[in-house]
Amino acid sequence: MTDRTLFVSSRGEAPAAGFSAAVLQGLAPDGGLYLPVSWPRLAPSDFEANDLASVAVRLLAPFVAGDPLAPLLGSIAAEAFDFPAPLVALPGQGRVSVLELFHGPTAAFKDFGARFLAACFAGLRGGGERALTILVATSGDTGGAVAAAFHERPGVEVAVLFPKGLVSPTQERQLTCWGGNVRSLAVRGTFDDCQRLVKQAFLDEQLNARSLLSSANSINLGRLLPQCVYYAAVSLSVWRAHGERASFIVPSGNLGNALACLWAREIGLPIGEVVLAHNANRTVPDFLTSGAWQPRPSIATLASAMDVGDPSNMERLRALFPRLEELRTVVSACSVTDEEIRASIRAGYRQFGQIWCPHTATAAHAWERLPQQARERGRWVLVSTAHPAKFREIVEPLIGRAVPVPQALAKLLARPTQCVEIDAELSALRTALQGELSE
Repeated sequence: MTDRTLFVSSRGEAPAAGFSAAVLQGLAPDGGLYLPVSWPRLAPSDFEANDLASVAVRLLAPFVAGDPLAPLLGSIAAEAFDFPAPLVALPGQGRVSVLELFHGPTAAFKDFGARFLAACFAGLRGGGERALTILVATSGDTGGAVAAAFHERPGVEVAVLFPKGLVSPTQERQLTCWGGNVRSLAVRGTFDDCQRLVKQAFLDEQLNARSLLSSANSINLGRLLPQCVYYAAVSLSVWRAHGERASFIVPSGNLGNALACLWAREIGLPIGEVVLAHNANRTVPDFLTSGAWQPRPSIATLASAMDVGDPSNMERLRALFPRLEELRTVVSACSVTDEEIRASIRAGYRQFGQIWCPHTATAAHAWERLPQQARERGRWVLVSTAHPAKFREIVEPLIGRAVPVPQALAKLLARPTQCVEIDAELSALRTALQGELSE
């Protein structure tokens, strides 16, 4: 494999690109998302160590082979995966555990991919070039993780777009507490509007003439691939301990985290069933049921980071499994209501002493729905994507106690905030970004 032939657009109308080029561009020139030309095949025996950084190097080496970043992969992985992702067994439930992905600096799973991507950009930006502008649409957690990863890095400007009034108060403080090279934009619209604006910006000649644009959403390959790492590490741990495949229930919105799990399985990791747990935004569950792909406006729910009506990564998922019958064999999906989320938060604390965020509770309810036979035949992993302290306003009244706030999160919440409101129009984004670039 060469630097020119590693990745192609999901739409097939753009030239092939190497890893670095795909990461810097974010979105392919034809508006598609980058996909590997071919998949490496790895077996459990190919992994000697099980720590996240070591797994990352072995898993991702084939994707960066021949690329300028290949010699830096070890240091990039060490920087990105320097906090744990523990697998916590539920008391009295021998075949189900919770994968805690919220022990990073912003208490969300997005920290892994954001830090990996920031380290990649640092390795590619040698100084003396024009500033790189990172655009990120967020439904809650992505923006905070990206802001933390890129804050005060030289040569990089960040614009975080979030839907005004549709993220939790704690999440909004995380999105707006940075300043410096991070600009926070509260969009008068939904997450889908934010995501649309980012995609439009990439195709806008005026903006591209002013700055080199890239993305830090999971549309960017550099955000998505490192998320495969924790699925690989956990599946290896379960395989070595029990000789069984790990099955995952993944809280799902824009489908980046879920796709990372499916990509890890495609590479050859011992992963069994994959269940996508959606909130009341039913676009994906309805598609798997009816076969009709019908994106729709997003609905505000308790699990706000999953409020996505037109998930970008479905394009990658359908490129990997173009036949609906095949897709139905590799993944299933369900929809969970707000009342069911509340019930799972209460039950998680009452039965297991676990305090769950609304997204984790969505996965827990999906597990409760599984037939008893399915629960007993698998080694199930509930993916916990955010610390409950980010949703104290929701969680505390349900469990009747205060949620402890991690120290790193408390420091962020103590910072002053600042943001600019804009309409959900490309012209408004253009004005905001050009003002930023001229300052």
